[in-house]
Amino acid sequence: MWNRNTGKADAFVREFGGNAYASLEGLLKSDVDAVYIATPHTSHAQLAIKALAAGKHVLCEKPAAINAAELETVLAAAREHGKLFMEAMKPPFYPLYRKLRDHLAADPVGPVGFVRAGFANPGVPADHMLWNPDMAGGSLLDIGIYSAFLAVDWLGASREVQVLGRLSDGVDGFASVNALHERGGIAQLYSGLDLSGSGEALLSGPDGHVLIHEKWWNPVRATIHYRDGRKIELEAAMSGSGLNYETAHFCALIRDGLLESPILPHAHSRAMIELVDAARAGLGLVYPFEVDA
Repeated sequence: MWNRNTGKADAFVREFGGNAYASLEGLLKSDVDAVYIATPHTSHAQLAIKALAAGKHVLCEKPAAINAAELETVLAAAREHGKLFMEAMKPPFYPLYRKLRDHLAADPVGPVGFVRAGFANPGVPADHMLWNPDMAGGSLLDIGIYSAFLAVDWLGASREVQVLGRLSDGVDGFASVNALHERGGIAQLYSGLDLSGSGEALLSGPDGHVLIHEKWWNPVRATIHYRDGRKIELEAAMSGSGLNYETAHFCALIRDGLLESPILPHAHSRAMIELVDAARAGLGLVYPFEVDA
């Protein structure tokens, strides 16, 4: 465990075990097999590249990078050093989401052609880093990436993106995105730091539609409405914070000698950040450090 706040690192290892390191270099020189990066957005790519170069497998908190160009440098490092790199994105690993995937594979609503989803987190304090452009703040990159995942997972990569939003002090407080995807499907997505939302997601196909209820990004219940009148309720309890499911998958990949997740492949991470890039471009949202680069 390495934390810029050594007190937090010491407290963590007292509770859970392991070792606390006074420096990043000390951690990377240790015999650990893998690292989980959960630092501010602006440091994700840099730390991932350092860890990969040190021979560590990397599970990196979303967003894996600030933009698509930065992500490519991370993926290149993973290939160069022959190590597993996976973006930490909880929704696809929840029991309910896996159950829904399996059910629709056996009893589909037809090819999904429309996705509507959003994630709003009102009440972010004014001094939080999400309101700071120097820290890559804003709703799109922090929580909009979740809805981007859902669109990409069901519709493929985006091809055209339209956006309306509200900028505040150099970050997006709210964004509404319409995207046309490679298989012809359409996504309607929103993200917000100062507005609330229903927390429900819709997947629509020619033979029915799916509602993922409550906080769809932490799903425990979904309803499938078929065109023939059938209604199927799916439920699956979750344990922990959800990090346990993605971490278990990540560790299984290491044991199996795989360098990429079949559930959240690099192509997904690439398509997700490309969608966010396009939305930011539509808002004219460029971070100060991107201008200076």
